[in-house]
Amino acid sequence: MDYLLKTEPSTYSFADLQKDGTTIWDGVTNPVALKNLRAMKPGERLVIYHTGDEKSAVGTATVVSVDAADAKNPQVRIKAGKANAKPVTLAEAKGNKGFAESPLVRQGRLSVVPLTEAQFRFLTGGIGVEKSESQTPHPNRKERG
Repeated sequence: MDYLLKTEPSTYSFADLQKDGTTIWDGVTNPVALKNLRAMKPGERLVIYHTGDEKSAVGTATVVSVDAADAKNPQVRIKAGKANAKPVTLAEAKGNKGFAESPLVRQGRLSVVPLTEAQFRFLTGGIGVEKSESQTPHPNRKERG
């Protein structure tokens, strides 16, 4: 499954994650968000979303490891991915019918949001981390050969 992680950029931004390379995503207190963190598996793809004035998806990351031994404070190590060529705003997501039932638009305060494949692609502009080598190419990419 893919997920969106929300962060206040003045506290910890995507640029900070890129500089650090990896970080532990913790400090989450909402029970639903905690459940989503505990459900993560190594290799799963993430969208990093800036809250506050920006309200936009700004880049990708990947789950490296999950330590859910403490159910109230799971430790999820993530690795920075690529920055979006153009941030995708919350308004743009709300205008896409694929988000009509998404917690991103229905539960605005939820800080860890599950995403469908289509939602991940939309929020990353298709630049996201591929799930596997055998995955079908993005429909907007041309095969070279």
